[in-house]
This record gives sequence, structure tokens and C-alpha cells, in this order.
Amino acid sequence: MSTTSKKTHYYNPNAGDGTWYDIIGDIYSGIAVGIGHPKWFVVKTIDWGWKSVVGSDNINTNEDRAKDELKVVGVGYGRTGTYSLALALDVLGYPTLHTQHLYENGEIFDMWVKEVFHKSILDDEVTMGNPQFHLLPKHGFTATMDMPFALYYDQIREQYPYCKFILTVRENSEVWFKSWNVLTQSITQPARYTSAFFSHVKKLECHALFDTLCVSNVLKKLCSRWLFSVVNNDKKYLSHPFPLPPQIKENAISSYETHNQRVRDSIPPSQLLEYNVRQGWEPLCQFLEIPYAECPATQGIPFPKSNSTLSVRIQSFTSFLGPLVAVIFVFCSLFSLLFRRITGMSMFEWCHVQKTKIFFWIRPTLEGVKKNGVYKKESKMH
Repeated sequence: MSTTSKKTHYYNPNAGDGTWYDIIGDIYSGIAVGIGHPKWFVVKTIDWGWKSVVGSDNINTNEDRAKDELKVVGVGYGRTGTYSLALALDVLGYPTLHTQHLYENGEIFDMWVKEVFHKSILDDEVTMGNPQFHLLPKHGFTATMDMPFALYYDQIREQYPYCKFILTVRENSEVWFKSWNVLTQSITQPARYTSAFFSHVKKLECHALFDTLCVSNVLKKLCSRWLFSVVNNDKKYLSHPFPLPPQIKENAISSYETHNQRVRDSIPPSQLLEYNVRQGWEPLCQFLEIPYAECPATQGIPFPKSNSTLSVRIQSFTSFLGPLVAVIFVFCSLFSLLFRRITGMSMFEWCHVQKTKIFFWIRPTLEGVKKNGVYKKESKMH
């Protein structure tokens, strides 16, 4: 049964105040989201194991969903508030797929890998492919945010002529690039170390794509190679070994600005909202024709804030360290069970026994030393 994935997120009601609450909120958000990814893999693995043992009926409930359409599409580049906007659209009743959760939806993820990412890498040429956008409403999504979806506004508008588009922007291009650069570093550096655990991914072996232990690493490598090549207008990212080269600032900013202008020129004003998430609920509700009384702003609901620069940094290392700690814990637990099976006692009990044995072994020596010391002392007194 396919269902929309519940996002792991946190947003701070006091966000934007510049207080310690804001900083603490970002730290908590980074840890929560970072741990959320490996947690999904664990749950997915347990679920797969349970179903393989007891069996389950795979009832297809997507027929009704397939009749729905994409209603809202974000056409802004990454690091323009796309994740916060995705959370906001969820609140407004638009189930939204953000690229950060792409790997949680197997059929959609597989489509992007086969149709776009992997094909480009094999051909050593950036290709846009032919994505199957009908898979999103099929799996219950009526909205999508972030790249690569944001790059296909012409194709989506042709397929869904009544769809509305939101162009998320930052204060200026320099602010955007600074945030984008932090994101790219958070992707490439942890991936450099996880390659040691998933070395078979380096050769892009597709048979491993749906192994729950390496799928996130595959997504980061395939998707980031393709996205970096698109954003920087340079195909060297397709084949360069990890960690990937730094972003080319001039190319990236030019790509960002050119994309935004093309969106403005291509989409009719009635279907396009140029939007900064700092503007909050009002322009969003007005654009989506949500009655004023039903807008979250009138109900005191804070606008979601997630994936800040600090939060992204923490996410990247938490998502790497979390599984590492889990692996060490599992290894130690298995070793402890094996140790008890072989010795018939726990490691603590074994250490206590060994300490007692050592004490009895060295006790005569210690007593001899003690007696010898007393004898010498008495000899000096005489």
C-alpha cells in the first residue's frame, strides 16, 4: 500500500526573533531531521522483514488518487525556503513531496534515477529525460517542492494546465549562493565518509539502489551529481570522484538568475506567485484562494521554519553519526550475546572473575613483599 510519507520536521514558534529560542530550535530541528532519515531506514527494514515472514496483501489503493492532479508546484531553486513552504502547503491541505523525502517513495525515486540521474552519468552529459509526473498524484501528492521538479515547469504546465506555480526567492543572489554552498558542502563531505561503508555505490551499481542501507547514499550521489552539473552549467560533476569540486559561484548565480527570469517569462502571472517565505501566510493563502477565515495566520498558527543554514549543517552530521552509533551498538550487543553463549556469563561477570583470579595469583607475591618489607624494617631497628 502506497501512502504519502510523513515528514520528520520541527519548526520553532519563535523563529526569526534572533533569540536563543531560534538557535535552539535550529539545533533541535537539525538533530530531529538528521535522525529521522536513518530512523526511516530502520523502520522500513523491520517492516520489510515482517512482511517477508508473515506475508501481506499488496492492495492497490492508488486508483482514486491517480484521478487527482498536481495543483501546486514550487519552481524555485533549492535553499530558497522550499522545505518550509512544503510544510506550509501540508498545513493548507496540499500533500507535498519535497526532494529531501524523495528516497522514501520508491517508485518515484526509481523513475528519477532511471529516467534522468543515472542516464546522464552513463552518457557523461546532462539530460533532462522524460519524468513521469503522474506518479506524484498516484502516490497521493498534489504538490511538490525543490529541484529537480522545479526545472520542469513547462512540461508540468502542459500536462496540468490549471496547476499553480510558486517561485521561491531569497533577498538577493549572494544570499542564495551562500546558503546553497552550505548545502552542497553538507552533502558532499558526509558522502565522502559514507563511501567507506558503501563502496559498491561508487560504481553506481543499480541493483543496490533499493537496499535500505545504501539508498540515501545513492540518492545523494546521483542527484547531487546531476543537480550540481545543472546549477553550475558544468558536466564535470557527473564523473568527478567524491568529494565533488566546489561550486562555481559565477556559474551558479547566473543559473539561479536565468532560471528565475525564464519562470517569470514563461508562466502567466495569474498562475505564478513570486514568494519569499518571510512573507508568511497571507500572500500564500490569497494566491491559493483560501478563505481569510481559514488562513492559518488568522488562527495564530506560526509559519513553518525549517532547514536553516545551522540546521542543515547539523542534519548532515547527525544523519551520518546516527547510523554509525547504531551499528556500533548492534555490534556490541551481538558480541555480548556471543560472549555469554561461549563463556556462560556476561562480560561484567567475566571481568569480575578474572579480577578475582588475578588477585589470588598475585596475593602470595604481595604477601611475600609485605613480609619482606616488615623483616627489613625490623632489621634496621635492631
